[in-house]
Amino acid sequence: MFEVAVRRSFTSFHHLFGGDWGAENQHHSHDYLLEVVCQGAQVDQHQYLFDISVLEKHLEAFIDTVRGKSLNELPGFEGKNPSIELFARVAAERLKPALATQKSLSGFKVVIWEHAQAWASFHQSL
Repeated sequence: MFEVAVRRSFTSFHHLFGGDWGAENQHHSHDYLLEVVCQGAQVDQHQYLFDISVLEKHLEAFIDTVRGKSLNELPGFEGKNPSIELFARVAAERLKPALATQKSLSGFKVVIWEHAQAWASFHQSL
């Protein structure tokens, strides 16, 4: 199985609710790192699984929808705790239509780091 990945950093805001998570209950920012890892069994005649410049465009397009914004107010997060688990799933759902057109891919995962020691991921089959 081959994998190819790209990652980008950005800042977004959120607050948690429904429990006592201390400072996380207050509106605050995180400097997130989002990685998309694409998987597939075969490369093409150029020895590529997927052109990373195309993958970068899809990732940037998604990040543009969340960069500098409050996750609590965005589609997919309304009325839900904007955990990094949910964030990874929302990102995967938004990226899936673009990645599903790539016949070489069997799946992908989104990994989101809230900081250097904490991350969550969501795996998506294609």
